[in-house]
Amino acid sequence: MGVDFDSDLGKLQRLMAESIAGTTRRNAILSELQIQSGDTIIDVGCGAGHLLTHLAKAVGSNGTIYGLDPSKAQVDQANLRCAEFENIKLIERNADNSQLQSDCCHSATSTQALEYIPDVDPALDEITRILKPGGAFVNVSILWDHFKFYGAEEKLNEKIHDSFKAHCSHQMLPMDLPGKLDRRGFKNVKDKSLAFVITRRDGNSPARYTEDVMANFALTQGISAEEISDWKRQLEQAEQEGRFGFTSFPVMTSAYLG
Repeated sequence: MGVDFDSDLGKLQRLMAESIAGTTRRNAILSELQIQSGDTIIDVGCGAGHLLTHLAKAVGSNGTIYGLDPSKAQVDQANLRCAEFENIKLIERNADNSQLQSDCCHSATSTQALEYIPDVDPALDEITRILKPGGAFVNVSILWDHFKFYGAEEKLNEKIHDSFKAHCSHQMLPMDLPGKLDRRGFKNVKDKSLAFVITRRDGNSPARYTEDVMANFALTQGISAEEISDWKRQLEQAEQEGRFGFTSFPVMTSAYLG
């Protein structure tokens, strides 16, 4: 089953982008890209545009930022967020068909988008096509096998997590990406862990949003409402008793087009 970006996961990605996890991710990407004034940069799967405004400031008025996303709801959100920036251009298209000119971008980035594309190779071909020689590509994707809540009864916890595997097409994309980039002529492929651990939640906690999204998704996969309610109650009790945990393992992959 695919993901409906116009509902739960779209909201989750916006909330996650506004959390400390999102801030950490953006800072890592901006640092890795080594942006110059006047650059042209594309954000593939730009979502609500949280990164676009930072990129737009970095390239200045002589630069151009493209935000590409297939979801009208996400592009609408990005339009609102980016309204004051004349150097941001939004494209509502799939990642394999930007319709931009070849060799037009100094760099490209993508955050938690490529793992949701069933056949990711055409998207990588398109990114390669629009990048200038020597252009940088920076991708952040999650190692979903290492994404987990702790504190609920083990059998029930595994059942909920197993059902969530259907929410994306590539559980471990960062493991496949170096080879895919190498075959497309990218050099100096590097990986950096952006993993984080949460043991206490507040109102702006990525764990809180994610728990709700996983619970709602589990319902669509045939898990009973009673089991989901039990799981959430057990996590809450675990937190009260100081034995709750949530781990996520995003990986930033960077490379330069040979």
